[in-house]
Amino acid sequence: MTDTMNNPPEKNDFIRQIIRDDLASGKHNGIVTRFPPEPNGYLHIGHVKSICLNFGVADEFGGVCNLRFDDTNPTAEKQDFVDNIKADVAWLGFEWAGEVRYASHYFDKLYEWAVQLIKQGDAYVDFQTPDEIREHRGGFGKPSVPSPQRNATIDENLIRFEAMKNGKYKEGEAVLRAKIDMNHANMNMRDPVIYRVMHAHHHQTGDKWCIYPMYDYAHPLSDAIENITHSLCTLEFEDHRPFYDWVVQKIGFDVPPHQYEFSRLNLDHTLTSKRKLKRLVEMGVVSGWDDPRMPTVAGMRRRGYPAEGLRDFCQRIGVSKADGVVDFRQLEFSIRYVLENTTNRGMAVLRPLKVTISNFDEAVANFETLKKDSVKARLDDGVLWITQPKNTNMDNGEREIPFTKEIYIDKTDFELNPPDGYKRLSPNNLEIRLRNSYVLKVESWQVDDNGQVSELIASIDPKTLGNNPEGRKVKGVIHWVSASLGVPATIRLYEHLLFEDDELTEEHIANVKAQNPTADDDTLWVLTHINPNSLQVVNAVIEPSLANAQPDEKFQFERESYFVADGVEHTADNPVFNQIVGLKDGFK
Repeated sequence: MTDTMNNPPEKNDFIRQIIRDDLASGKHNGIVTRFPPEPNGYLHIGHVKSICLNFGVADEFGGVCNLRFDDTNPTAEKQDFVDNIKADVAWLGFEWAGEVRYASHYFDKLYEWAVQLIKQGDAYVDFQTPDEIREHRGGFGKPSVPSPQRNATIDENLIRFEAMKNGKYKEGEAVLRAKIDMNHANMNMRDPVIYRVMHAHHHQTGDKWCIYPMYDYAHPLSDAIENITHSLCTLEFEDHRPFYDWVVQKIGFDVPPHQYEFSRLNLDHTLTSKRKLKRLVEMGVVSGWDDPRMPTVAGMRRRGYPAEGLRDFCQRIGVSKADGVVDFRQLEFSIRYVLENTTNRGMAVLRPLKVTISNFDEAVANFETLKKDSVKARLDDGVLWITQPKNTNMDNGEREIPFTKEIYIDKTDFELNPPDGYKRLSPNNLEIRLRNSYVLKVESWQVDDNGQVSELIASIDPKTLGNNPEGRKVKGVIHWVSASLGVPATIRLYEHLLFEDDELTEEHIANVKAQNPTADDDTLWVLTHINPNSLQVVNAVIEPSLANAQPDEKFQFERESYFVADGVEHTADNPVFNQIVGLKDGFK
């Protein structure tokens, strides 16, 4: 593993260099950034990059970062989304400046400024339908067509806008448009809509308003109100920057904010469209926004991803202006990097195969005289309790593991016809070390009607509790749990939720379309790309100490993966664990 992988690179991207230059030149005396989510869904991994950048640069340069909800579309917004976004930002480890802000808190001022634009001759009320406005914008060799109302008088527009505000128009009957240039090369400058009629209840302002500002109008002016020095957006907003600059200049701010764009996070096998994520929830493909397969912050938290791992990932991928796709393995590396020395160990058998130890009673009868001195164990009512540290890399206590006459090992640890390179139990290799206990030797096995091994009969070497066997070398170590004292548990194993485009066949795509002839494009996309094997639920057996895990407590299940006790469903009586990430890179 390279030093670069162990130690994230120094943060020295183009945005930080701009900030250094602005501070050095005296352009700004302090830094003010903002994270401005729209409360129309849950935050996802793409937002994490923006959060880390906005809050990160503010912290690094002694500035502040606001949390502001750009809540300009009440039909798509919910208080539930607001509450979860606040919780997500706090869980990621960031603290916003002062109280939470809302664009809706500025609605009165935004309305006054819209009136100002009308009085300046920079805005007008348009009665065209949305389809007509879209059609008349032109583009791609098609000339634009000015609105019939574009040259209405200022007084006429003031009266009409007041009528919009007072609820005299139905939705879609009237909009307020900025008056810029209907032949501008940038389509966003062809008289964009800045207010529309919406008779909808707002989660912050109630029923006060029946007109709502468009995002592109409210966002720059909210930045200006909050004295944002560096408005950081992803590259898809680059074409919107001319209007951003136009509107703050027309309103007349002495020190207008400036927008800077960086590349969005594109992570393979990962969906970062809130619209499509919402469709996954609505279609029941996932159990909810916090399904552990979802790339939402809530889903990743329930999956067991540590906040430190997500921050580490964002630091490693850095910030640039070049779009690209990040390998999912980089995210897994950061998660594993954090978990490696911070999680306790435990043993869980995901595919139980019963092993009966024929000489158990006589072998453990004199364990005290035969075991290695450093081994801590006690015999109690026929059960040998072996003490082990919770984590060999951390001084954080011990756990007792019950060793009994009947144990479970994983079915994959005994193969009648092993593949090349197989180093576990087989007819050609009958001895192996049981983790933290004895060397076990298979004496015989039973096969069910389907030809599958159903039980092993074995013996243990009494002298090997903590000691190497005499006169021979045993290769391989496997994990196990007590059959009588192990606890049944539900284990959820995950693959990628989505297929990549290059993993899809034309036949598969055609079949999905044929089976869903009336589905819209988003639904077809989901049905086409969904991986039917993204979730596998297995009935496992875990060592008793794991049943007492607290919800959201993380573990390394030895030889398996990292797991987390499900924060919603896990109890001591009904243990449920979600797979976080493999012990090593298992990407296919």
